[in-house]
Amino acid sequence: MTSVDYLVVAGGGGGGKDTAGGGGAGGFRTGTQSISAGSDYTIVVGGGGVGATSTAVNGGFGGDSYIQGTGITINPSAPGNPYANALTAFGGGGGSGAYSSFGSNGGSGGGGGYSATGGTGNTPSTSPSQGNNGGSSSTSPVSGGGGGGGAGGAGSPGSGSIVGGNGGVASTSTISGSTVYYAGGGGGGGTTGSLGGGTSTTSQKGGGGDGAGGSPGAANTGSPGTSNTGGGGGGGSNFSGNGGAGGSGIVIIKINQ
Repeated sequence: MTSVDYLVVAGGGGGGKDTAGGGGAGGFRTGTQSISAGSDYTIVVGGGGVGATSTAVNGGFGGDSYIQGTGITINPSAPGNPYANALTAFGGGGGSGAYSSFGSNGGSGGGGGYSATGGTGNTPSTSPSQGNNGGSSSTSPVSGGGGGGGAGGAGSPGSGSIVGGNGGVASTSTISGSTVYYAGGGGGGGTTGSLGGGTSTTSQKGGGGDGAGGSPGAANTGSPGTSNTGGGGGGGSNFSGNGGAGGSGIVIIKINQ
């Protein structure tokens, strides 16, 4: 048997449309695993979810990422995990649009659009947790969309004067030899936009797209999540802005000498 360190990040969810929730980050899993030398393994990297172009549907789910093969057990067993002998991170939930019921559940939950509840993160459940909940919105006070959950923290709720909630913060990994941020939540949209990954520092966003803001008559699209980070897409602005697409995930394996 050979010991390897791994990083498995799923694709981020897409942002919703119109005063919308940001997409949830893809599930984030890291650790050490024994594998069998000379055996074949399947590695799949999940794509990012599509941004919503209609308030009738949430942003798309991010795709699952996994390593599958001999000697890998589901660590731990995740209810609903469809992948046998696989270590899986689950795709981020999509953000909802205005007047939808809720953001989608996922690795991290999508944010709720105007009047909607954020989605539940760490779905299906893993331990340690792969992600966090999306932020919610409300009608009193009149709020912007909630931020999508990130691997390092929950999305912030939308706030009064139709201000979008920031996306949940990212988590870091040093498996590549330097500190890199992954799986930041997408920001919620509104009249005033918000920060993907909860920060204006690009290198620390974990790929989370900013939520869009827009003055009357301006329909602005949320920023997309960054490829190969699992970041969620930003929610669309007030006045019918579309959602940004989620970023694709990544899988990295390092053999321990």
